[in-house]
Amino acid sequence: MPTIVVDVMPKAELLDPQGKAVSGALTRLGVAGFSDVRIGKRFELTVDRADDATLETARRIADEILSNSVIEDVVNIEVVE
Repeated sequence: MPTIVVDVMPKAELLDPQGKAVSGALTRLGVAGFSDVRIGKRFELTVDRADDATLETARRIADEILSNSVIEDVVNIEVVE
């Protein structure tokens, strides 16, 4: 069965406290080469078929239910088999 994957991230202009905490931990552990960390959400929706209508419904669900449009952006919607 196909799966529709939806990735949601905090808006770029907003502070990401979880990302900031991970970034600080990397610095304390001596891990170099990472200038910023942002943490988002990934949703996997298993569907019977991944036709255009189902994908459009997934887009609507992502915008209306899976993300908070005030503080988050839906950055990717894709079908994986």
